[in-house]
Amino acid sequence: MTESIKTDVLVIGSGIGGLYFAIHMADHAKVTIITKKESSTSNTNWAQGGIAATIDSNDSAELHIADTLDAGAGLCNLDMVTLMVTEGPRHIERLMELGVNFTTSDHEQLHLGKEGGHSRSRIVHAQDLTGREVETALLNRVNSHPNITLLEHHFAIELLTEHHLGIKTNDINCYGAYVLDSRQRQPKKILAKITMLASGGLGHIYPYTTNPEIATGDGVAMAYRAGAEIANMEFIQFHPTALYHPKAKSFLISEAVRGFGGILRLKNGQEFMHKYDKRLNLAPRDIVARAIDSEIKKSGEECVFLDVTHIDPEKTREHFPNIYETCLSFGIDMTKEMIPVVPAAHYSCGGVRTDERGRSTIARLYACGETSCTGVHGANRLASNSLLEALVFAWRAYLDISHELHKRDNSVDFPNWDDTGTVNSEEWILVSHNKREAQQVMNDYVGIVRSDLRLQRAKRRMDFLKEETESYYKKTKITTQILELRNIIKVASLIIEGAIKRRESRGLHYTTDYPGRDDTHFLIDTVLRSF
Repeated sequence: MTESIKTDVLVIGSGIGGLYFAIHMADHAKVTIITKKESSTSNTNWAQGGIAATIDSNDSAELHIADTLDAGAGLCNLDMVTLMVTEGPRHIERLMELGVNFTTSDHEQLHLGKEGGHSRSRIVHAQDLTGREVETALLNRVNSHPNITLLEHHFAIELLTEHHLGIKTNDINCYGAYVLDSRQRQPKKILAKITMLASGGLGHIYPYTTNPEIATGDGVAMAYRAGAEIANMEFIQFHPTALYHPKAKSFLISEAVRGFGGILRLKNGQEFMHKYDKRLNLAPRDIVARAIDSEIKKSGEECVFLDVTHIDPEKTREHFPNIYETCLSFGIDMTKEMIPVVPAAHYSCGGVRTDERGRSTIARLYACGETSCTGVHGANRLASNSLLEALVFAWRAYLDISHELHKRDNSVDFPNWDDTGTVNSEEWILVSHNKREAQQVMNDYVGIVRSDLRLQRAKRRMDFLKEETESYYKKTKITTQILELRNIIKVASLIIEGAIKRRESRGLHYTTDYPGRDDTHFLIDTVLRSF
C-alpha cells in the first residue's frame, strides 16, 4: 500500500538553496523536505571556498558583475547577474542572523578571500569549510521549526503531473512527487501545492568528481521527463585542482589556495600557467583546467602539482586547516611538499531553466541552486558565485510563492505507485556495470576537450545503455541504485546532446572541431525539452 502525504510545499534536496528556502517558507506554510541520504549530505556541505559578495569599500557591484560576465564567456543573462550581485550582500547578513560564523579579520570585519577570475577580494568564508558551517546553521533552524518535516533516505522517483492521470497537455502542472523510502523500500506519494527542486549537482556522471555520491543529476532528469525546459547542459565545470591520490576520492583543493599564493607546477618544479593566461594561477577555472589537461597530455604524467611551500607554514595551516589535515592523512605535508592535483568534474552551469523568481517552465514547479539554470553562470561559473546564486534565487522563489500559495491546492487525486508485474532482482551486476560504463564514456569522450567523433561515439554508447537500463527498470522493483542509474544516463545524454548542438568552443565547452567562439550563431542558450 502506497502511503500518501499532503503538504503545502515539497522541497526536494537539503543543500543551501533548499534549506534557505524552506526556513523562510515555513513561516507561512507546512513544508516537507526530502533528501535521499542524510540531511547534511550535499554539495553545499563539501563547498570549501566561500560566498562571493561585494561588501568591501574597495569593491563594487559593477566590478563583480563584470567579473561574472567575463567568466561566463558572453552567455550570462545580465539581468539575472545584476539581481544576484546587488541582492547578495543582504543574504550574507541573513546567514549570520541564522547563526553562521564566518571568518573575521583582526578588526572583527569579515575576512575576504580572493579566487580565480575575481578582480577584488570578495569571498566571505568560514576558514576552508564554508559549506559545512552554513549547512550546520541552516539545519539547526530546520530541525527546530515546527512547520518543517525532514524526511531522510527518501528518493524522489518522478514528479506528479497531468501525464500520470493520462491527460496529454502542454500546460503542465506539478502536484508533488512519487518518492521511495529507501530504508523501508516502500514507495510513497507526496501531494504538494508547490514543489521546489533543490536536489544539487550531477558530478557522479563522471568517474572523478569533487561531489558527494548523491550528486547524480536527479532533479534535472525528473524535470526533463516531466516536460520542463533544460538549458546549457554542455557546460560542465571541471575543478582544476582535485587531490590526486588513489584513496582521496577526488578531494577538492580549494581555489582559495591559489588565491592565497599557490603556484601550479610540473613534476620538475617548472611553472606553466604563464603560457596560457596573463592572470597566471588566478585565471578562470575553464582556462586552468584545460591548461592542466594539456600539460598532463604533453608530459605523459598523471598529474601536476600545486605548490605553497614558499608561504609561511603557520599561515597555511591557519587558513586551510581542513585541507592541511586531509593532505597530511594521505602522507602529504603541503607546507613542505607540492600537492599532486588533477581536474575533476565539479559543477554544472546548466539545469532546469528558471526565471528571476525561480519558476520552471512547468507550473507550480520551482528550482534553485545547481539543479537550476538561471543564466547567471553563462558558459562558465565564476568561483564562489554558486552559493550566492542559491541564496538569492531561493529567496526570490519564496517571495513569489508566498503570494501565490493561497491560490493552489493539493487535492488532485493521483494513483498510487504501480509496480505490478515487477520482481526483486539479484542482477545488480548489470546496474553497477552500466553505471561504471556510463561514467567512463563521459570521461573518455565528453570531458574537458571534445570532438564530433568523440561525441557521436558517446551518443551511440549512451543510447545502448539507456535501452538496456530502461528495460531492466520496467521489470524490476525500484531501488535507489536503479533510480540513480536511470538519472545518470538521462543527464549524460542531455550533456551529449547539448554538446553536439553547440558547434563552437565557449567557456567550459571546448571542441577541437570548432576551436573558435561563434557569436553569430551560438550566442544563445542550448534548450532541450522532452516534448
